[in-house]
Amino acid sequence: MLRGSRLCKIRSRTWKKERLYRLQEDGLSVWFQRRIPRAPSQHIFFVQHIEAVREGHQSEGLRRFGGAFEPARCLTIAFKGRRKNLDLVAPTAEEAQRWVRGLAKLRARLDAMSQRERLDHWIHFYLHRADSNQDSKMSFKEIKNLLRMVNVDMNDMYAYRLFKECDRSNNEWLEGPEIEEFLRRLLKRPELEEIFHRYSGEDRVLSTSELLEFLEDQGEDGATLAHARQLIHTYELNETAKQHELMTLDGFMMYLLSPEGAALNLAHTCVFQDMNQPLAHYFISCSHNTYLTDSQIGGPSSTEAYVRAFAQGCRCVELDCWEGPGGEPVIYHGHTLTSKILFRDVIQAVRDHAFTLSPYPVILSLENHCGLEQQAAMARHLHTILGDMLVTQMLDSQNPEELPSPEQLRGRVLVKGKKLPAARNEDGRVLSDREEDDEDADEEEEAGAAEQRRRAKQISPELSALAVYCCATRLRTLRSALPQPCQVSSLSERKAKKLIREAGNSFIRHNACQLTRVYPLGLRMNSANYNPQEMWNSGCQLVALNFQTPGYEMDLNAGRFLINGRCGYVLKPACLRQPDTTFDPECPGTPRTTFTIQVLTAQQLPKLNAEKPNSIVDPLVRIEIHGVPADCACKETNYVLNNGFNPRWGQTLQFQLRAPELVLVRFVVEDYDATSPNDFVGQFTLPLSSLKQGYRHIHLLSKDGASLSPATLFVHICIQRS
Repeated sequence: MLRGSRLCKIRSRTWKKERLYRLQEDGLSVWFQRRIPRAPSQHIFFVQHIEAVREGHQSEGLRRFGGAFEPARCLTIAFKGRRKNLDLVAPTAEEAQRWVRGLAKLRARLDAMSQRERLDHWIHFYLHRADSNQDSKMSFKEIKNLLRMVNVDMNDMYAYRLFKECDRSNNEWLEGPEIEEFLRRLLKRPELEEIFHRYSGEDRVLSTSELLEFLEDQGEDGATLAHARQLIHTYELNETAKQHELMTLDGFMMYLLSPEGAALNLAHTCVFQDMNQPLAHYFISCSHNTYLTDSQIGGPSSTEAYVRAFAQGCRCVELDCWEGPGGEPVIYHGHTLTSKILFRDVIQAVRDHAFTLSPYPVILSLENHCGLEQQAAMARHLHTILGDMLVTQMLDSQNPEELPSPEQLRGRVLVKGKKLPAARNEDGRVLSDREEDDEDADEEEEAGAAEQRRRAKQISPELSALAVYCCATRLRTLRSALPQPCQVSSLSERKAKKLIREAGNSFIRHNACQLTRVYPLGLRMNSANYNPQEMWNSGCQLVALNFQTPGYEMDLNAGRFLINGRCGYVLKPACLRQPDTTFDPECPGTPRTTFTIQVLTAQQLPKLNAEKPNSIVDPLVRIEIHGVPADCACKETNYVLNNGFNPRWGQTLQFQLRAPELVLVRFVVEDYDATSPNDFVGQFTLPLSSLKQGYRHIHLLSKDGASLSPATLFVHICIQRS
């Protein structure tokens, strides 16, 4: 891989080009050739941005265009975020295996790396780039280039003084140990040293009892001497200190930069909630127009969009089903220029990818525009492709008065669709199976649309039989005498907001025992999203978003489902699960919690324009609170001029919260601009209930959710409940 391989890149039936791919010396990035040379950053992809490496014809692209090549020579690199798959063909099966195995090893090594090791790799990568003549020596000019690359605009006099202090040989070059000394000084964390010395006293090391005192002040659950010893043995780098059960400053930094020292409660990163409650008691990660990779007007449809949604923890996907040629139903955004994919190909993608990340049930939300014949074909494909995964009848052990639990439905696929009344189950009865309140959808007035609509109103018995626990029904009233747990209502965001405003508590009680799906207005032509928090406040379980559209809305969705092992199911707060609850998000009562954040420093923020050496960020931090309307707020720090490497703020922001159990906290870093909107740098969103107190690092993510390692925020968090 370091020598490089000539691999054939495949984009279409006619676009197949040979390109050179070569692993970089850092082992963390791959350089690739382009027909037209671009900026250096456009010729590299990073191992940490790879979602999966698939062998053979395991992508839509290779299945459609790679038939001429034997599967053993083919591989697909799938990326996180919106970047397209890389479909490649190697000259030999052995060469393909080298890349498949090599990338798997590199990804595993990266996952096992500590934050300190990532930081070392990061700085040495830039060091290698700044050493213009590759002589392993650094002149002052090269050091200045390095500083700009890592996002710091240091005063020339100060930079030169630091340079000369490290130039022990006094020859105007830094080499070997001198470079290491320069980097050590550059990477100093005075704020961590101050905290360390506060607890360590004069001997400059932490004993187990001193470390325990720090842990107790942090509010760590179950802080004991045994736990302090275990932390020393895990994070201390100095063997002598470890033998004497002491922690040095380096070990302390390793601990605070580790997942155990992060803001996200480590215990919440695996499945920790009760998974035996009815489905209606959970928020469920849900996608709208899942098949789209771009806008809903002319974007391409792809089975890969389903694979990506599942990789993000999605548990409810949408299938817009239309009549296709040759008796085969297709999926696309009807009466638009979006491309079409076969229904059966999507069901195969569900079978192959739905349970790779999460074992809990997947809901297929069918928007059915097909006639009876092709509906029967849909039912046939669901049966033959999914087999035992498909739920075709009520579970034996199931209480008929409530929905089954995620645990009872592990590995199963549910169909959400229209159900024929029992008396009319033999012939196709006139019913509508489209989104129930689509007041803003296109009225489909094109030629032939009336005939299409007439057909779509008929439901075939075969398809009707598959709507077992998710029977799509129009929500007519919230005052039903008896709850109907197997009925699911789909509401546009406008209708949902109207219910929240006018029905408040009644809507929450409805959602305590029945599923409600909310979807974006049809007017959102560019596939923009709405704020999902409003819907979660009222207990709506299936809050459908356009997963292909990044933005704060998808950050909130990722934050909501970040916990509980990212399994796509999060237990709703108790106030949203009780059938007789009195909770109303519009009237949540008086403040019960004071949330205080001291924003201390940031580390190694990314450059926004890697090609402009003098482009240095002026960072500020904004803390956003998303919860019930009375809790929603945002506050920000001042900006720090020309320093994205180690900016310091030391500012305290405080919030009063009325319904803390629903709150999501979004940490945002922006590049301040006096004349135009600030540029996004990075963010991290998580539930307040999963936020740990004390001194914590927040590991920032990019706009599309990829890690920005080693970029972090360092904060102190205090949550006081009255």
